[in-house]
Amino acid sequence: MLGLKFETETSWVDVASNGLEQLLTDHAFAEIKASGNATSIIINYSEETELVKDMSDIAIEEMEHFRMVHNVMIERGMVLGQATKNDYALNLQKFFPKVHDRKEALVHRLLVAALIEARSCERFKVFADNMKDEQLSKFYTDLMISEANHYTLFLGYARKYMDREIVDKKWNDLLAFEAEMMKNRGTLAKVHG
Repeated sequence: MLGLKFETETSWVDVASNGLEQLLTDHAFAEIKASGNATSIIINYSEETELVKDMSDIAIEEMEHFRMVHNVMIERGMVLGQATKNDYALNLQKFFPKVHDRKEALVHRLLVAALIEARSCERFKVFADNMKDEQLSKFYTDLMISEANHYTLFLGYARKYMDREIVDKKWNDLLAFEAEMMKNRGTLAKVHG
């Protein structure tokens, strides 16, 4: 369904579980950044009424997810740590060259956002399916569904703003790039680490 070209090894679950506070901190800030991305799309493409409506829903939902993750941390006696750079997202954002065409730039942003959501969804599923902590398993199963919906929405909008064949070529190229990148990951207690 997600089209990812590299599957997360279940060994990452041990890394994530052993660094749970770091993972939850990283996840909390990833939700804030996702909300910020949706807000930035609204600011930069305010004339796209349907897109603005959907991005406002995502921005609000992502901030709610931040609150949920933070509450899990509080319940477990953890403290939200400092935000760190998300080199995963930064590398994906560098994949597409800078363009002056606003619609093409939007398509690139939407594709990167779709892939981040797809990978988050996949990671949440691997985490939920392979951990002993029932509360966290249910928590991540519920979030996985939301991430899948966001992935579908972003990809659908990208296909709306440009010829489907061109978008699908860009999407497949991005997926291949991300798969190569993911082969060297899985050693950090981070959502995309």
